[in-house]
Amino acid sequence: MTGIAEWLASIGLGEYADRFAENAIDLSVVGDLTEQDLKDLGVLLGHRRKMLRAIAELEDDVAESDQAAAKPAPRDSAERRQITVMFCDLVGSSALSARLDPEDLRSIIGDYHACIAEVIARSEGVIARYMGDGVLAYFGYPLAHEDDAEQATRAGLSLVDTVANLQTDIGTKLQVRVGIATGMVVVGDLIGEGAAKEQAVIGETPNLAARLQQFAEPGTVLISESTRQLTEGYFEYCDLGSIALKGWAEPIPAWQVLGTTGVESRFEAQHRTRLTPLIGRDEEIELLLRRWQHASSGEGCVVVLTGEPGIGKSHIALALQERLQAEPHITVRHFCSAHHTNSALYPFIDNLERAARFERGEAPTEKFAKLEALLLRSGADADRVVPALANLLSLPVSDRYQLPELSPQKHKEMTLAAFSAQLEALAARQPVFIIFEDAHWSDPTSMELLTITLEKVPRLRVLLLITARPEFTPPWPGHAHVTTVSLTRLNRRNGAALIERVTAGKTLPEEVLDQILARTDGVPLFVEELTKAVLETGLLQERDDHYVVSGPLPSMAIPTTLNASLMARLDRLAPVKEVAQIGAVVGREFSYELLSVVAKLPRQRLEEALAQLVQAELIFCRGEIPRAVYTFKHALVRDAAEAGLLKSRRAALHAAVANAFEQRFPEIVESQPETLALHLTEAGLFEKAGEYWLQAGKKAAMRSANLEAIAHLRKGIEVSAHLADGALKDRLELDFQYELGPCLIATQGPASPQAVATFARARELCQRLGDPPERLQIMFWLTTASVIRGELPVAEEMISVLLDLAEGRGRSTNVAQRDAWARDDTPFHGKSRRCPGGDRTGLRSVRSEQRA
Repeated sequence: MTGIAEWLASIGLGEYADRFAENAIDLSVVGDLTEQDLKDLGVLLGHRRKMLRAIAELEDDVAESDQAAAKPAPRDSAERRQITVMFCDLVGSSALSARLDPEDLRSIIGDYHACIAEVIARSEGVIARYMGDGVLAYFGYPLAHEDDAEQATRAGLSLVDTVANLQTDIGTKLQVRVGIATGMVVVGDLIGEGAAKEQAVIGETPNLAARLQQFAEPGTVLISESTRQLTEGYFEYCDLGSIALKGWAEPIPAWQVLGTTGVESRFEAQHRTRLTPLIGRDEEIELLLRRWQHASSGEGCVVVLTGEPGIGKSHIALALQERLQAEPHITVRHFCSAHHTNSALYPFIDNLERAARFERGEAPTEKFAKLEALLLRSGADADRVVPALANLLSLPVSDRYQLPELSPQKHKEMTLAAFSAQLEALAARQPVFIIFEDAHWSDPTSMELLTITLEKVPRLRVLLLITARPEFTPPWPGHAHVTTVSLTRLNRRNGAALIERVTAGKTLPEEVLDQILARTDGVPLFVEELTKAVLETGLLQERDDHYVVSGPLPSMAIPTTLNASLMARLDRLAPVKEVAQIGAVVGREFSYELLSVVAKLPRQRLEEALAQLVQAELIFCRGEIPRAVYTFKHALVRDAAEAGLLKSRRAALHAAVANAFEQRFPEIVESQPETLALHLTEAGLFEKAGEYWLQAGKKAAMRSANLEAIAHLRKGIEVSAHLADGALKDRLELDFQYELGPCLIATQGPASPQAVATFARARELCQRLGDPPERLQIMFWLTTASVIRGELPVAEEMISVLLDLAEGRGRSTNVAQRDAWARDDTPFHGKSRRCPGGDRTGLRSVRSEQRA
């Protein structure tokens, strides 16, 4: 076949050849033609049906030809995603088959299938399977649309009406029943053979849709609770209550869709803000500027901005920073991380490393020189700040400085004092604007330092701006110099202004503008992302200072939630979506070097993928390749990318990330063992993860970051539970419990319920393992706790056992343990928290105290 004219002639429709030629339609684009396109070309209804079938056959022929030419290796493309599933069934088909001639029935079923295909295609759905007189359709796969649940429901109502209006010669109207459900599924696995091969959808959602369809009355549409939540406000419903469905142990809520409400939006003017231009935040900025004037004159202030994700907290901080550019000042920014909530002083360490401009691969001495230069520029006492902060960053201190031998608690106090001294020096030079972002993710030690700083602010030329989500509870009491501002959503006017800024001043068609505002509910981040999503669909064309809709406006894929919006954008970037997903496994921020190791893609392909993600503004880039560091635009962007991965694929990627850290990034392994432990845990490599959780716990304890240490050690105990029962598992858990004891003593006291439970569990593990060296120390903890709690009989028993253990071991049988005790001088009820192995004087004093 050589051209479009020959193809049209082959199907008996040669009379349309001239119209196709006039519109430049050839065989290369014929497969893209839709029902509406053919209608616009003036193709008659019957001819349209015939032509669409011929187009489908033509595409099958091309596909078979391509497969014969090259048979690529099968690829596992399964993924997790939220979709809406529809089951539609023809009512009374058995009765029809009994009374109609098979040829007549074939004609009716053909018209019925064509009707369904047209309605579902119009609603951006995909027919997955014809099952006799039943049809299974997906909305949200293979391409996500932001309003899939709404479109599925509209399609269901349309099917009820359209099928009922089909013209037949059987004397009765046809009726369908429709069931719709929305939920998370695994989709993409190929099942079946030959012509029956299809991509299966695995999960509860298809089964629920099928059961709802069976329960529905003829001519009705039933939807699940999840679908109703996504479409509430667009339709009128009848609450059927909870209904018993086969296969479900408990009744399931179900709703009958009665019709549309006729209202475009279920939300009206509410407020909020986000990235791009700062709109609708004049009052907040004026408040901050007034506080800045107070701070500049020596009356330091603190402002806490709270609000939900995407409300615009960071954007307000950046806007204020821009306003202050003309004034002499110093800006200091700290960023908390969801992945480092138990990494002691992470935001402050990160700030130091960024400010000193550390480069990976630099020698420790080079890093120390940079850090020293940075701290000297601040004007602080070098002897007070340089040794402490260099030690915090695990950098060797030059001979000029002396780092005294101190207990972990004293080291911690010295470190916190160094940060305070540096801030005081900076404020003495110029007014300081401090931004502390995402305080809800702060580690306990950073929150302790922030609280100390907050107490000192009134005496310094400092404005401290703290951003946090609503769930953040400040650990400090109320202060006159602290102001809390809760951010609200944008109203309609400001939302429209934000849309205009995203479109660079070009106005959108009124109907498009209304849909965007209706579905974003005043959330600035939603407004920004969804406007970009609409511009990327190709539905709009630029005309001077405005956009116009190209052709009839379909049910537009404007997101109803940010997650749906981002998934739709990721689907449109399908060739590079995998790179975004790999980066999401690493975390909110990932480096090019690490990604290149884990992704194992050719350099050019990886760089092109990253460039597309940056261009789409899904991620931001800092620095130049190969030292570039990428950050997801928002935490929810990262979540949406990661959510599409199968658990098995996600685990494999976490394992690859952990291996890359070990092989290529030893400085991360040394400074952040908890990061490696987290990836190993997610990978299911529990034994190895346990080793790093233990390392992380010990490292935090040595800094007297006891709360962080407790979190690491408890995570390690959870991980050890996955190991097979036996001595290896008991030994690892004992290590965790043994390290956990002193941390609980320091934070909660030696007789607290949690401390005693830890001691008791450790004793039980010792009994399983025989007589490990730790047993004597653990018995001493239990003895002291019993004395403090006044449990005299238990204390007497503990003391007897402890004396027997000490007598049996003697003073010199455990030199290593004794040395460990000697190194540890954390206070424990007036004595060292660890009891010298052979010294019975301490035991007798405890017994005397108990008897008294």
